[in-house]
Amino acid sequence: MAECVSRAGYHNANSTSPQHQHSPAGGVAGLISGRWPLVSGGITKLLAPVRSRRITRHPHRSEQAHLELLAHDFDTVDNGIFERIAQAIDERGYAVIDAGLPKSLVDALFLHICDLPDSALTPAGVGREDDHHVNRFVRSDETLWLEPAQPAARGLLAWMESLRQGINRRLFLGLFDYEAHYARYAPGAFYRQHLDAFAGGGTNRVLSTVLYLNPTWGADDGGEMVLYAEDGSLVLEKLTPLYGRLVVFLSERFPHEVLPTRRTRYSVAGWFRVNGSLGGQIDPPR
Repeated sequence: MAECVSRAGYHNANSTSPQHQHSPAGGVAGLISGRWPLVSGGITKLLAPVRSRRITRHPHRSEQAHLELLAHDFDTVDNGIFERIAQAIDERGYAVIDAGLPKSLVDALFLHICDLPDSALTPAGVGREDDHHVNRFVRSDETLWLEPAQPAARGLLAWMESLRQGINRRLFLGLFDYEAHYARYAPGAFYRQHLDAFAGGGTNRVLSTVLYLNPTWGADDGGEMVLYAEDGSLVLEKLTPLYGRLVVFLSERFPHEVLPTRRTRYSVAGWFRVNGSLGGQIDPPR
């Protein structure tokens, strides 16, 4: 975590202020102070605006079990959020939702990606299947696919499954499944303007999602996602990658890019797909 906090450009001082000395060891602060005591003050201050509900740390519980608890520390999903997303997609083709996911789930994802060794994420490519290749002139981020075996990922996949069902009930898009990966943009990294899917191009990606995992992101930190109109020239949105912000948009309709970042930038990028199977063979997800 110390490496993650330092790499992201966050303050990593070992605070001795009364605020930090008496901060209750719950939520993310509790998890971090239990495993990374030297940065507990800095990270507590860092995550104060987005503190999760408090979770009592059991002395014999593994770190994986704590992530599991954080990732699933919500009883029900908020169908009102699904309604807002569906309505925005129906009206304009995209939705921008702040603080829509459970805070504990966002915290668990942030902890997980920070705890990964650098080598776990690999240079991202462009294209799919046989056409997949790395092109550092187009994109320079690094990615790791989410798998159900990862506790934090399991919580997100469960939430996205509820979103899939909610959108299908409201918009009848026939969404079939969901795939996602972590994305890490080191300082200077970018992703040139592109579409996630091309009409008539045989892809099965219908709806794209981006969830941001960047506490205390500032206006001068760069890394905004620019969402364009279909012609690729008119800017519709320039979105700061704020912690817990979720962006959902039609994959074939909106060109977009990630501007160069000045600090390490974390996110989860995902796609809802339709079932384009033929002869019992489901389309490859990646």
